[in-house]
Amino acid sequence: MTAVYAFIEAEKTTHTVALLCRLLQVARSSFYAWRAGEQARRARQAADDALAHEITVLHVASRHTYGVPRIHAELRRLGHRVNRKRVERVMRAHDIVGVTRRKRRGLTRPAKKAVPAVDLLGRDFTAPGPGMRLVGDITFIATGEGWLYLATWLDLATREIVGYSMADHHRASLVVDALAMAAGRGRLQPGCIAHSDRGSEYTSGELRREISRLGMRQSMGRTGSCFDNAAAESFFAVLKEEIGTRRWPDRATARAEIFTFIETFYNRRRLRKHPHWGYLTPLEIRQRHEQGHALAA
Repeated sequence: MTAVYAFIEAEKTTHTVALLCRLLQVARSSFYAWRAGEQARRARQAADDALAHEITVLHVASRHTYGVPRIHAELRRLGHRVNRKRVERVMRAHDIVGVTRRKRRGLTRPAKKAVPAVDLLGRDFTAPGPGMRLVGDITFIATGEGWLYLATWLDLATREIVGYSMADHHRASLVVDALAMAAGRGRLQPGCIAHSDRGSEYTSGELRREISRLGMRQSMGRTGSCFDNAAAESFFAVLKEEIGTRRWPDRATARAEIFTFIETFYNRRRLRKHPHWGYLTPLEIRQRHEQGHALAA
């Protein structure tokens, strides 16, 4: 019926509306009702086109990774009062989609003779404040020169990557260097827990001595249970999906892009849904904690 009304609208300068409606067997009142609604439809379409532009800009800024929830949160942060279902509809119409995480193959190789530490987290991946609970893990990155290994320590209170290290090996020094970086930033509290799996890098005497020197406590999940260190593994899933590249030409290029991803995007710009404060970046979550601590003092 819309096509009929559009034809009448196009031909009304040649023939009267009454004649056209009679020939096409439609009520004049229905035509005028459609015509009155056409302006509203065009206005809605123009608004959707403008929203699609805003969404595209945000999607590009997120490295083409944000789906509906984070795009909606970004729009709200920018002051746009927009319904989430409308965002979903516009994104679907313009084929704008976020990334979907894949399962990753782990590096965990348990040491045969080392005595593991007690699990101090028990799958409770929360923390009352920054610098109190860290989770660590190692992953590998494919390059044209061979593997590049990345070790990280993630703060459970903020989900910031507070320490990381990259090398062409995954010996204990890799995780020690990452922990030293976290400590060097001055964000660790006395007695901070350093939780990991039972890989040989984490059961090493080198890491135990560093944890003791820093006044921290070591914690480990069970052998063969990825869920005991799920928060640390979750970051690597985000990294590998959202950074986009599957294989870099060389280790130097991979290092530079991973550094940029962690420091300029993940820690400072990537939104995460906090259970109490809504969508914030890891940096903003830490600042909220610091402000609350300052007010309490």
